[in-house]
Order: sequence, then structure tokens, then C-alpha cells
Amino acid sequence: MEVSPKTYEALCRPMIGHRGQGFKDLYGKIQPQLQTLLGTRQLVYLSTSSAWGVMEGALRNLVTRKVLNCMCGAFSDKWFDVSKKCGKEAEALQVPWGSPIRAADIDARLATGQFDALTLIHNETSCGVMSPLDEIAALKAKYPDVTFIVDAVSSLTALPIPFDSLGIDVLLAGTQKAFALPPGLAVFTASPAALAKAATVKDRGYYFDFVEFEKNARESMTPSTPAIPHVYALSSKLDEFYAEGLDARFARHTRTNTMLRDWAARHGFTLFPEPGFESRTLVCVNNGAKPGGRTIDVAKFQKLVKDRGVLIDGGYGKIKGTTFRISNMGDETPETIAHLIGILDESIAAL
Repeated sequence: MEVSPKTYEALCRPMIGHRGQGFKDLYGKIQPQLQTLLGTRQLVYLSTSSAWGVMEGALRNLVTRKVLNCMCGAFSDKWFDVSKKCGKEAEALQVPWGSPIRAADIDARLATGQFDALTLIHNETSCGVMSPLDEIAALKAKYPDVTFIVDAVSSLTALPIPFDSLGIDVLLAGTQKAFALPPGLAVFTASPAALAKAATVKDRGYYFDFVEFEKNARESMTPSTPAIPHVYALSSKLDEFYAEGLDARFARHTRTNTMLRDWAARHGFTLFPEPGFESRTLVCVNNGAKPGGRTIDVAKFQKLVKDRGVLIDGGYGKIKGTTFRISNMGDETPETIAHLIGILDESIAAL
């Protein structure tokens, strides 16, 4: 993910004391911007970590009996492993890579009464599939005592995800994807029910203690030392979001994503995810992982593109080489994607 010169400039602002009024003012300024972005009246927390820190923290804070890990790709599959390494009783709801998680499958598992939490990755970038969050969140009304934990690492800021109206319990994201910031900062929010549940858990740890995040955020503070340069950069980027307008930002992501889907179709490729559930922040192009469509030498294509000054991904994990991925998230515009498509066209012709 590219980082703009304006963001680099924000990262280089003079340091301030992380327990002083300067930081409180900075956090206080971005708090309402984050609340609007996440569609919530709850406080939004800043974690100096990758999103995985908050993901692990959610397990330690909110799983008291058994967690259902919804798995449809490399990153959601990993959450099952993390659950077990945290000592939690966990069960996998596994679907083939490229297929979405569906509410009916979750419903069937939750109906057993075994679970008090579930985890879901909204936008699984390893295979370019986006699960229907609205459909899944609707189950919360049927299972109010199950804590719904949602990772929106690669979808937040690219499309609306209204936390309060969805009724879910945790929404988290790293800032190195659609935010177009460097890695090292995560944002998240939690429902009143999640905070109340966390307060009853004795072994929830400290660094990712949701109760501590809430207590500190009320004073525009963080439990541990924040990465101040990242918060400056986040503030700058949020100003950009609202200068553009959130609806315009969401529409831009839809347009650039459509441009890349159209490029793939024009060259005889199919997309890897199940039709109707494609990611809006990248395209995962099928290159023989599934029947139908064109097949190329991905490593050679990747090098030809790189020689022209652009990086694309040659496929992730077990579908490396049988897929390839192209991102349209963050600061990408129709103009930058059109330039990219020109490079892709040249590289395809040179194969």
C-alpha cells in the first residue's frame, strides 16, 4: 500500500507528550471523526499494534465458553489457530476459500447453544471474498448472548460499516489497508454488552484490556504509550476522508474495483471468489485455481509489471500462482487505476 507525501509529512510532525494536553486534544479531535466513520456513538479506541493484537485481545476479553471461528481464507483460518493458542475452546466453521460465510451456516452452529462468541473477517483479502455482513449481523437479534467480533481490516473506509445499526459487538481494523497509512496502528470499538462482559473476565490481560481502553478513552487517552506519529497521520487522513466526503470515497472504491474487474474479464480471466461476493478493495483473479478462464505464468507477469514500476501480488498461501491479486484500496483513484491498467495491458501483451 502506498503512503502519500502528505501522510509522510504528518508522520514527521514534532513530538508531543503522550500524557499531556496536546495528545488529549489530538485524540479528542479525531474521536468524532472515527465515530462517524464507524457509524457509532461508542468511543473508538486506538491501539499501538497490528489488528492481530486487537483480534487476540477480543478473544481474551470476550470468550468465556466457546468461540465459533468463521473461516473462508488464510487470515480467517488463522483466527482459529490463535483462539486455540489463547487457550480458548474453539470450533471451525470452514468453507472453501473463495466462498463467503453465510448466515444460515452460522445459525445452524449457534443453535446448538455451545457458543458465547464468534469471529468473522468481513473482507478476506487472501482470496478476495467479502462475506455478507448485514445478513450475518441480523442473527444477533436471535442470539443476543453471543458476542459478534468482526475484523474489517481491509474494508473499513471503503464502504459503510455502521456498527451501531448492525448491532455487532466488536469492529476492528488496522490502518495499513484502506486507510492508506503505514502499519502499526489499529482502531476498534466495542458495544456496551461487550464491555460489560469483558469486565467479568479475570484473565483478559492488560495491553489489550477492553475495560482499560474504555476507561482511558473517556479522558482522550490510551492505556499504553501511543504511536504519536501514526495518530498524527491518522488525523491527517481523516481530514482527507471528510474533505472528499465519505459517500464519494465509497463510490470511488466501487468504481476503481469495477475497473479492475472489467480489465480481468476483457483479458479472458474469471475471478476467484464466488460471484456476488467479490471484495470491493481488491480483485483476486483466477489463474487455474478453478476451472474456466485464462491461465498465464503469474511469476513472469508479476515481473513484467514490476519492471514497469508497479507491484501486484502473485497469489497468497495455497493459491499462490493459481491466482493473483490487484488492490484498488486507499488512495487509488480512477486515474491511478487507469494508469495501472495500461501497465497490466502492456505486460500481458509481452507474455
